Amino acid sequence: MSDKKTDLVQWIDFSPLSDDRGSLVAVEGNKTVPFDIKRVYYLFGTQPDVSRGFHAHKALKQVAICVTGKCKMLLDNGTEKTEVWLDSPTKGLFINDMIWREMHEFSPGCVLLVLASEHYDEGDYIRDYKEFSNLKELVHET
Repeated sequence: MSDKKTDLVQWIDFSPLSDDRGSLVAVEGNKTVPFDIKRVYYLFGTQPDVSRGFHAHKALKQVAICVTGKCKMLLDNGTEKTEVWLDSPTKGLFINDMIWREMHEFSPGCVLLVLASEHYDEGDYIRDYKEFSNLKELVHET
């Protein structure tokens, strides 16, 4: 993983295999992605004026890959916020636990693939920003 902007933004470059038939990207848990992949989901059909996310996870780690189109990702660790564009099927954004995330400005036809380190668990979600901020403050105090 390379850190090109800040500690908050961690990109993973996936090497495409290409020939005259097209390109293929292979993604493997604990190899090209830094965890076992236990869940895969994707967002599609999102209208440009609709935003998604607005949560953090207590323990879950994710890699987000925009396989087609683009969207803007806001990341917030409680002290720093930054926005990046996901716009390449050969680039994944590693999102660590306890990072608030929001997705905005989906292009027409955007497909955002997400690889997750754990199975779905509603108890792992933090859906209230104030609660997220309070938890981050508690971590900083200890």
